Amino acid sequence: MVKLNKIYTRTGDDGTTGLVDGSRLPKHAARIDTIGAVDEANSALGLAAVTLAGGPHAEPLYRIQNDLFDLGADLATPAEEGDDFAPSDMVLRVVAAQVSWLETAIDALNARLEPLTSFVLPGGSEAAARVHLARAAVRQAERTMTAMAAAEPVNPQALSYINRLSDYLFVLARVANDDGKGDVKWVPGANR
Repeated sequence: MVKLNKIYTRTGDDGTTGLVDGSRLPKHAARIDTIGAVDEANSALGLAAVTLAGGPHAEPLYRIQNDLFDLGADLATPAEEGDDFAPSDMVLRVVAAQVSWLETAIDALNARLEPLTSFVLPGGSEAAARVHLARAAVRQAERTMTAMAAAEPVNPQALSYINRLSDYLFVLARVANDDGKGDVKWVPGANR
């Protein structure tokens, strides 16, 4: 359980931040950059959820925002030697069930849509545009996470989750565009 009585601690004034295991890293470290990118994606999702409030698609975004906090906690807990990334009472990890939930949600949304005949531009309705913005933020988080994974161990389920999340948001943006009828299609070379 998290209990925050005081918001500022001054412990980061030296340019470092603490991890779950008590260690500290520079605020510009790859792990901290990745946690920050996930936080930015979560904030973009919050804006999209507000736009979709009152409809059936806001609640799944709130669930995903919670999962992104799980992801942040996962990333803030460095792996120990031989770590299999299994969760425990003391260690929060993204798990396969969270990835499976996204896949099921993608399939359900995609069943409503006609197949694409062109790439779509990130726009259409305001709701779709905000979901596309969140999708782009998630892709940025994925890029920082894979860069980090090239240098140190990252939970494979966390990598799958962030990859699947951008797919979910792409499909949700199409649904928010009147089930794809409001998609703005890319016309290659249209302005030559």
